[in-house]
Amino acid sequence: MFTGIVEELGEVTAVEKLDDASRFRLRGPVVTEGAKHGDSIAVNGVCLTVVDLGDGEFTADVMAETLNRSSLGALETGSRVNLERPMALGGRLGGHIVQGHVDGTGRIVERELSENWEIVKISLPAELTRYVVEKGSITVDGVSLTVVDAGPDYFTISLIPTTLALTTLGIKEPGDPVNLEVDVIAKYVERLLGDRDREDTK
Repeated sequence: MFTGIVEELGEVTAVEKLDDASRFRLRGPVVTEGAKHGDSIAVNGVCLTVVDLGDGEFTADVMAETLNRSSLGALETGSRVNLERPMALGGRLGGHIVQGHVDGTGRIVERELSENWEIVKISLPAELTRYVVEKGSITVDGVSLTVVDAGPDYFTISLIPTTLALTTLGIKEPGDPVNLEVDVIAKYVERLLGDRDREDTK
């Protein structure tokens, strides 16, 4: 489990295209410290398994399913990425509960610069709109954020200077894809209520 608090702005140092997968090598001295083979690291909000380690870099294999359902397929050598290690048991939950399981992708629609922050509008797939509410939580490229406005096919977020400086959200441009993970609690509530309604109709 992750919290959506990015620990490090890493970089893709190599991409190897395989038949039905890709192998990424990523630089992240902070997240690789103390890491070992088999550990998990979130890359732009996608939970990946460490295959190899060395010199502040790690390798991860990404299967076709993940490439198709996330924006990782668009990464290339030199791409910057948000990195986060799993939350330690007993640690502080600084953001919100993040699984590292991407629900879909959106695109940056526009950016509105303000004096002390920036408002970013992001497109929202139709199947995810019911999970996104004003003042609710959403994960964008692995960053835990609060929804400012929830529209029929978009939502907006407000980014403070720290988030702009320390994550990829500071360098994303209109048209760029982003990974989205909605609040898992909303999905569980929907499933439980759906099961109850089905029981009531029997």
